[in-house]
Amino acid sequence: MNEPRIAIVGAGISGIAMGVALQRAGFTDFTLFEKAADYGGTWRDNTYPGLVCDVPSRYYQFTFAMNPEWSQLYSGGPEIKDYLAQVARDQGLHRHTRFGAQVVGARFEDNGWQVTLAGGEVERFDFVMCATGFLHHPNRPAIAGLDDFAGPVMHSSRWDHEVDLTGKRVGVIGTGSTGTQLVSALAGQVPRVVMFQRTPQWILPTVNKPYSELAKRVYRRLPVLGSAAYHMNRAFFAAFSQGLVHEGRIRRLIQWVVERNLKSVKDPELRRKLTPDYQAMCKRLVVSDRFYAAVQRPDVELVTSGIAQVLENGVVTADGHRHELDILVLATGFDSHAYMRPMAITGAGDRTLDQAWADGPRAFEGVMMPDFPNFFMLVGPHSPFANHPLTAVAEAQSFRIVSWLQRWRTGEFATVAPTHAATDRYNAQMRAAAPSTVWTTGCQSWYLGKDGLPELWPWSPGRYEKLIRRAPDPVDYHLNRQIMSRK
Repeated sequence: MNEPRIAIVGAGISGIAMGVALQRAGFTDFTLFEKAADYGGTWRDNTYPGLVCDVPSRYYQFTFAMNPEWSQLYSGGPEIKDYLAQVARDQGLHRHTRFGAQVVGARFEDNGWQVTLAGGEVERFDFVMCATGFLHHPNRPAIAGLDDFAGPVMHSSRWDHEVDLTGKRVGVIGTGSTGTQLVSALAGQVPRVVMFQRTPQWILPTVNKPYSELAKRVYRRLPVLGSAAYHMNRAFFAAFSQGLVHEGRIRRLIQWVVERNLKSVKDPELRRKLTPDYQAMCKRLVVSDRFYAAVQRPDVELVTSGIAQVLENGVVTADGHRHELDILVLATGFDSHAYMRPMAITGAGDRTLDQAWADGPRAFEGVMMPDFPNFFMLVGPHSPFANHPLTAVAEAQSFRIVSWLQRWRTGEFATVAPTHAATDRYNAQMRAAAPSTVWTTGCQSWYLGKDGLPELWPWSPGRYEKLIRRAPDPVDYHLNRQIMSRK
């Protein structure tokens, strides 16, 4: 029986899920290439103050590695990063992982892939799997004078822990989940926080309760409780997702909840500034139990006038006001449409990824592309990742990818790629369904592609998992049965 050589690019959530799935299916000749020095992906890179996941801990985990030790309802970034690294090591993935190995290119030749590393090394593989995620290329805004600022300027995903915040006036640019978490954490810890808001966000209230030592002991002794908690959360998110993709009672209920939460802001003028002009969930819903209290503090200022220019010691806004600052933090998100890029990926017929995605990222069922045989993506374009745990998405997609590898191992095919017809049909169906989703109801967000439609799965996550776990329809694929060249 042939054993394929497999390259996995990235050792974050999806890379770990893929590696574990391969091991469980008996595949042993695989390498995880990780450009950094540890596991964790975005949870390794993001270390800013106040970082907390917006999905409950007992759902934001792998089904094969339930963790009874979660410290609170919504876990902090360091705890999630440690969990991912521990899972990888417990599962033996360290034996397959090359840290400090950045993949810069992959070219399809002679029914296989030539993978090039940053140092010039080239290795041949039968399959390539990109587990690079979509939240890893920081978006640095084009603001006049930003490079002239004399103090530290940090993107939230590149937090510099050597910078002493003591006695400093901190400006935070951005109001998404990261911006709200930063302001909540910094308020009261530094003399002044100035939050520069372009667009207000709806805030879903929560209470981030810690788990007691007794609760942890019970979860350790009765693992079935961890599984039950996972599935209870899954059921809740299944109901929540109906509000994302359908107009109706769930959407109205969430709108009522966030509007009621906003009423906790007592100052009418501040409340007006914090009131969005779009429906809740049109942008990724922010979950917080601290932000509204933080933004009402006297040492926190919310600025809604646009930034005109950054000076050496502060920011000038469009209303002419000068805000003197010592530190600037860019909570401005990521280039979420980059995916594997800037890797230079060339498929069959010398077709490049940039050519294939000239009109925006697109894929077949979130995991494959025409003209790129034996090439898979995890959490690729149009995956269901809006307020949904990527652990669940990665596990489901790993199942589909392993099913193809098992068929390769038995000699059923040499290379596989979806047809253009199947991919066009699939994407047309998603575009047709997009207008019924909340993401098209009148806001600008990183969910939207060049055509103004969301690059998200427009139905429930459960429907996606059912799709991705079923047997693929052979008519949707080009199966090349030519014997593979093993150079």
